Amino acid sequence: MAIAFYKMHGAGNDFILVDDRAEKFPAGDAAWIRRISDRRTGIGCDGVLLIQRSASADFRMRFFNPDGSEADMCGNGARCAARLAHEIGAAPARMTIESGAGRLEAEALGERVRLHMTDPRDWRLGRALEADGQRWPYGFVNTGVPHAVMRVERLDAVDVERAGAAIRYHPDFAPAGTNADFIEIEDASRLRIRTYERGVESETLACGTGIVAAALVAARSGWVTAPVLVVTRGGYELTVEFERTGDTACNVVLDGPAAHVFQGTVAYP
Repeated sequence: MAIAFYKMHGAGNDFILVDDRAEKFPAGDAAWIRRISDRRTGIGCDGVLLIQRSASADFRMRFFNPDGSEADMCGNGARCAARLAHEIGAAPARMTIESGAGRLEAEALGERVRLHMTDPRDWRLGRALEADGQRWPYGFVNTGVPHAVMRVERLDAVDVERAGAAIRYHPDFAPAGTNADFIEIEDASRLRIRTYERGVESETLACGTGIVAAALVAARSGWVTAPVLVVTRGGYELTVEFERTGDTACNVVLDGPAAHVFQGTVAYP
């Protein structure tokens, strides 16, 4: 079977996307998903996204990590899926998306997509842990998937692969683990970020849910105010908008680029 796919990226976070409204994609074959996700012997990506029919939204989005596991949410992936869904006629420009994290809303604006996120939850602030031989103060929030956010003075000096892996599997976040975000505050409305992604098990060029988590934790900590401009490792700029409501936030929007790379077909099995 030949499966048509689109390769896209959201701020350097790259994905394989499939129009799976006929639901023929072998979603249960984790080994095959790992093969096509491999950057040396497959297509290569930070995740695989399916656009499927939905009874409760304009379309359903399913997201698979490169290790074959399914995740509830991917912010940059959802923005890419929104742009593609609109272009293939699966959704209007202003759309609703069914996801594992809940119902999302998005607006496709050409090469830019605004994604209305689910409300953040499971807050933990003012915590600290020991990992990779040092103490890391952190804030934690679930923005669709879990994120631990660590503020550092020199972002470029952090060994994200090593420290990120240690934090990702730390007992504080057992059994599911966490994504690990390292941020440097540049001013009251701007920060830089690097992320170690759970499921990718490596640093990525960007992470949408991590960008949102970083902005929210930084705001709750008093370091920034909304809207927050977040600069990724790849140099892309995304904006996080939100409203503070007591001890949490609402009306969270992630705004940034979603770009096509190429199209192709891949054989299964």
